[in-house]
Amino acid sequence: MISISGLGSSTALKLIDATRDKQLELMRNSAANKRAEEAFRDRIGDITTPEELVADFEVYSYVMRAFDLEDQIFGKGLIRKMLESNPTEPSSLLNRLTDSRFREMHLTLGFTTEEGPQTPNLTDPDFLSDVTTRFYNRQYINENDAQNETVGTVLEFRDKVGDISNWFEVLASEKLTNFFQVALSLPTQMSALDLDRQKSLLQEKFDIEKLADPAEREKLISKYVAISDAVNPQGFQANSIALDLLQSYNLGGQFVPITIDVAAITFSASRLYR
Repeated sequence: MISISGLGSSTALKLIDATRDKQLELMRNSAANKRAEEAFRDRIGDITTPEELVADFEVYSYVMRAFDLEDQIFGKGLIRKMLESNPTEPSSLLNRLTDSRFREMHLTLGFTTEEGPQTPNLTDPDFLSDVTTRFYNRQYINENDAQNETVGTVLEFRDKVGDISNWFEVLASEKLTNFFQVALSLPTQMSALDLDRQKSLLQEKFDIEKLADPAEREKLISKYVAISDAVNPQGFQANSIALDLLQSYNLGGQFVPITIDVAAITFSASRLYR
């Protein structure tokens, strides 16, 4: 991964966007990821139930990481019961979990439907491609998020925005909630309100149907980045260095084999005006 430590978020996004394909290629070619993907592809087809999935820790871990549930890996009992839940039963465990990541995993694996337990075809090439693509995309987002949370939140927004159809889907994700609170200049304290009230506040500020317009998405991203970096500066010298690099190379479809690691600059707000 290219280091974006110390870069302003806008510059960091330009840099990682210019090298995204190469970064994903490097991830796919890493020895550890190759072994994990091979194990997943070789053994997932032999799994027919949630119980069998959680019993194969290597395959189970790969799937969990693909759905950004690495922090829940050791909750095997919860995951098994969630995957066995009826998705249309209001009182089922799946429908009592507010985190949208669980539903994504449940629907993709398809161990249980409204018709009851199923034996899904987990050798289907489309399924295998979907999960492995999710795995590398999630790794890409998380590794950049670890370096710059503002960038990570923008990447999360880009990844999920195409599936957003209502405000409750936004409120089910901590990062998406943060993105819209900042971009729409809403106070973080609103998260303490009940969901219906939060939905109303978001609705008053923005027409969710506008998310279908790429220009509107970019406006939201620009506002989010500008406000986030104003509140949490990432460093100004780094901006200048990275801009010089971006302007010096024709990044087009080419990869620039550089690593930038500039220490973050810290300062008091009062020094900005001296």
